Amino acid sequence: MTREKIQEYITNQNPKSHMPRDRKEKTENLLLHSEKPTRVLTETSHPQGEARALGRTTGSPTVKLTERHQGTNTLFRKFSEMKWPMDVRPLNKSLVSDGKWKRADATQEKRRSFLQEFCKKYGGVSRPQSHLFHMVSRIYVEDKHKILYCEVPKAGCSNWKRVLMVLSGLAPSADNISHDAVHYGKHLKKLDSFDLKGIHTRLNTYIKAVFVRDPMERLVSAFRDKFEHPNSYYHPVFGKAIIKKYRPNACEEALNNGSGVKFKEFIHYLLDSHRPVGMDIHWEKVSKLCYPCLISYDFVGKFETLEEDANYFLQLIGAPKELKFPNFKDRHASDRRTNAQVVRQYLKDLTRTERQLIYDFYSLDYLMFNYTTPFL
Repeated sequence: MTREKIQEYITNQNPKSHMPRDRKEKTENLLLHSEKPTRVLTETSHPQGEARALGRTTGSPTVKLTERHQGTNTLFRKFSEMKWPMDVRPLNKSLVSDGKWKRADATQEKRRSFLQEFCKKYGGVSRPQSHLFHMVSRIYVEDKHKILYCEVPKAGCSNWKRVLMVLSGLAPSADNISHDAVHYGKHLKKLDSFDLKGIHTRLNTYIKAVFVRDPMERLVSAFRDKFEHPNSYYHPVFGKAIIKKYRPNACEEALNNGSGVKFKEFIHYLLDSHRPVGMDIHWEKVSKLCYPCLISYDFVGKFETLEEDANYFLQLIGAPKELKFPNFKDRHASDRRTNAQVVRQYLKDLTRTERQLIYDFYSLDYLMFNYTTPFL
């Protein structure tokens, strides 16, 4: 992949396919029409009270509105003038007392350095081209320990959310938190739920972590999870559209329920520039979920060394000693974990060209996180 192509991927990320309509409208109000008086920041209710604080003015309604407008513009200007990409700060290791973490620490420094050098070489960007709220929409916030965690589905995110719930005091143990409570309970805050001041402060003062996975393994894991088991969302929404477009002479039952999507059909959908249904976070590129060349992550973990990386991170942030990262599967527990051998079984049904195109699709993730190019 050429330097110019890499820069194009990094700098021209289009958020529209990911952004819910209400979030898009809110973002456009803040970013595209900031010259007009707006009440978005001052009327949005946040538990932290930051938005309310911005609205505490005295005098006539006209004066109040003017002051609110000025406050909004000041915050927006401050955020826009931030240095992009953000500086990588040295890890604070003052809370790590056990010498057994030397290997994990050395690995972490290599990953941080590699990603930083990659972005410095290929990033070529001083300002983000995407909406600010979209850039941070996958980042979870844990205020007590000052953590920002960017969610990468199929890279241990369910158990990470359990850990964040324990750290924030929402649960005594990660072991008894159900899958539905993790993903549908809305217990955890996301960074895009804060106002600009709250986002700016946390990006500059909290430890930022991202956990990634070999792109091909992550892709196969997502397919197995969403299409090889009953699913009331992915089958009717994605399955029906995929079967309709990519399966000649599909039977009526398959067209009606969307079940039984084949891996090859799924890959045809993934690689189609005119997909019949949009992308999904479970197989979206990490470069478009977490923006690692704009948001400089302090900690880069990998699914392949998840337990060691995660428990070292818990040491760094001063987590309770009894809290350990859970390693169980809470869905399809009897299924074999997706690993390199499982991936090869799925890839063997694809042509060499199709395998190469998958690599090309995820090439930026392979390069920036230093994953070995798969044997195609």
